[in-house]
Amino acid sequence: MSENSTDTPRAVIVGAGPSGFYAADQLLNLGFEVDVLDALPTPFGLVRAGVAPDHPKIKAVTRVYEKTARKDGFRFFGGVVLGRDVTRAELLERYHAVVYALGTSDDNRLGIPGEDRPGVHGATQFVSWYNGHPDASDHAYDLTCERAVVIGNGNVAIDVARMLVLHPDELAPTDTADHAIEAFRDSNIKEVVLLGRRGPAQAAFTNPELRELIDLQRAGVVVDATDLELDEHSAAWLENEADITSKKNVEILSAYAASGPRESSHKIVLRFLRSPVEILGEGEDGPVTGVRVVRNEIVKNDDGSLRAVATGDEEVIEAGLVLRSIGYRGKPVDDVPFDERRGLIRNTGGRVSAETGDAHAGEYVVGWIKRGPSGVIGTNKKDSADTTVKIGEDRDAGRLNTPTINDHDAIAAFYAERAPDSVTWAGWEAIDAHERTSGEPHGRPRVKLVRLADLVERSRATNAS
Repeated sequence: MSENSTDTPRAVIVGAGPSGFYAADQLLNLGFEVDVLDALPTPFGLVRAGVAPDHPKIKAVTRVYEKTARKDGFRFFGGVVLGRDVTRAELLERYHAVVYALGTSDDNRLGIPGEDRPGVHGATQFVSWYNGHPDASDHAYDLTCERAVVIGNGNVAIDVARMLVLHPDELAPTDTADHAIEAFRDSNIKEVVLLGRRGPAQAAFTNPELRELIDLQRAGVVVDATDLELDEHSAAWLENEADITSKKNVEILSAYAASGPRESSHKIVLRFLRSPVEILGEGEDGPVTGVRVVRNEIVKNDDGSLRAVATGDEEVIEAGLVLRSIGYRGKPVDDVPFDERRGLIRNTGGRVSAETGDAHAGEYVVGWIKRGPSGVIGTNKKDSADTTVKIGEDRDAGRLNTPTINDHDAIAAFYAERAPDSVTWAGWEAIDAHERTSGEPHGRPRVKLVRLADLVERSRATNAS
């Protein structure tokens, strides 16, 4: 830890996910002292609570963040919630730069009748549940039906579909939360239908996510060849404008359609050019029994962009579980300027701004809450760099915030007073060690603690240090 100095610029980053850690590392390299706050006692955001448990290689990125945490000038305060424990104004009293790295935690809604029926859930909540997020661990999901529908054509949708059909032997060596392992083991779901409103050329899967479906132990992949017949607009776009990912996705899907589904007890069915128009169920507000969908066609707008338009041709897909995965939006927090239409913190190139576009001195934003939910984990590194470069420019130009409280130790005491259950980096290391030790006898990377009280208690062995 560096010596407390009023000459050293201080930054606080609100959110300990990938974008927050990339920003922290970059600011440390610029000579800032950096405090990182997170609402949870645990760091790493969606790497811990969002990445599919059967993708351990992706989670290995946390080793990079651990190196950042060991750098001189870094501090972590987990379990500190902006808008509950501390205010925006109080952060500005203590730091030259406040960086919001809050992510986009709310699912977009479908906006169709029946969406609030029992058995219809947001994918984000479901992912949090099987990953052991404390806010979702007590949720219950009825997996007694034989068919589920996942609405969406991105990586989260495909992750959710895959998790629903994994063999227990595939789940056993993962860090899936224990309560979810038990529920998946007892699940009756045999078929998962993925619905995409646009065609295969526009699907947002990454190639590895789509390709790995072939390796599932007990689930085959079903793709109807007629769904892959591209309209003239999509064919021209794929030929002349599409990136390599979209082209390879169509190749992979074509290979699935050509080979046909292998003999298997479970299956994932990929269907394109379908939009849900109503969630069906028992009575007015009884549990879901199916989804009424309309077939779409791709049309070309005047500006050359493509969109899906309903044809009027409808069908019903029976299902007892529906998960929507059609994008995400952020939530307003405290009095941080917020763009309700876009669901993002209002900003101009990473500088938090007023409706007029004028920048707020010393306030910045990184990650999905800055640009929207796009890209993969690594995308956040460049995104954070774009913002931290501006922070460095503002420091050199004397445009940072001017804090009135400059006592380094007093800031730590402030967090301890406002959030008595807050957890330092040493406390997180105690949690981490316990989880890893608990997983070793079972050949698992860790057994997660999923209750806030348990996480805090486990942190206390070393948190005082």
